[in-house]
Amino acid sequence: MAHTTRGLPPEITVLERGWLSANHIVFRGKHSGTAVVDTGYCAHAAQTVALLASALEGRALERILNTHLHSDHCGGNAALQAHWPGAHTSIPPGQAAHVHHWDAYALSYTPTGQECPPFRADALLQPGSEVVLGDAPWQIHAAPGHDTHAIVLFEPHARVLISGDALWENGFGVVFPELEGEAAFAEVAATLDLIERLAPRTVIPGHGAVFTDTPRALEVARRRLDGFARAPAKHALYAAKVLLKYKLLEWQQISLTDLSAWASATPYFGLLHQRYFGDQALTAWLHSLADDLVRSGAATRQGELLHNA
Repeated sequence: MAHTTRGLPPEITVLERGWLSANHIVFRGKHSGTAVVDTGYCAHAAQTVALLASALEGRALERILNTHLHSDHCGGNAALQAHWPGAHTSIPPGQAAHVHHWDAYALSYTPTGQECPPFRADALLQPGSEVVLGDAPWQIHAAPGHDTHAIVLFEPHARVLISGDALWENGFGVVFPELEGEAAFAEVAATLDLIERLAPRTVIPGHGAVFTDTPRALEVARRRLDGFARAPAKHALYAAKVLLKYKLLEWQQISLTDLSAWASATPYFGLLHQRYFGDQALTAWLHSLADDLVRSGAATRQGELLHNA
């Protein structure tokens, strides 16, 4: 985990977490108060509370904002609300009813085999409006693709973009709507075009280090997108390996028997297998995914045990 302030306005600190938990962007405004954008995965919730308490230097957390509602970006919401009961929480529009009535399936947690403790949502981050963070107005832009309801935040004076999973230094997040049969690669392209028009000087991604070479990142992302659009099965295979690696980050190790049981109970795996890889038996396909992770250095295997690497 790294703290980043270099190249950013002094009221912003980025807590770079890795891949199980998304980065946290912490604001300490003189007039607008304190805030955090994105809160990580629930397995890291206690650490997230401690990290934010340290970054806030004794001040209370007043606001929580989420770029989207995937479990690695909002899984710490409940813990932060419990620690700072007055923290006002804003989410993108589109899933407020699912949060209010807490539908873990509609919010993607059950289908992906992930967890997220229920949390409260107080307001919506409406695209086309602004929100004040660190005493500066940040534009809210719709950023569909990776997630239908995702937003990005842009501060035009310093030209800083909080991109969530819409753009990383070397790619972007899995295009989940595509896995459900919705055509969303064009939405990814439109979001990349939006980022190009905004022309950020500094990008704070959902995962990975803060970066400044936006044109290069966009070029990498567009090449990757073109490859996925030309071969959707390639994207499906990438998505399956990402879901497996993500869960392995949480487990650290699992037997292949238990892995098969988890995958059989995880709807997205059944969906991916049936739609793209139905010519292979499910167990054989899962073992091939595990072998791919081992070959890439993302995992190691000792007999029947698969270990995170």
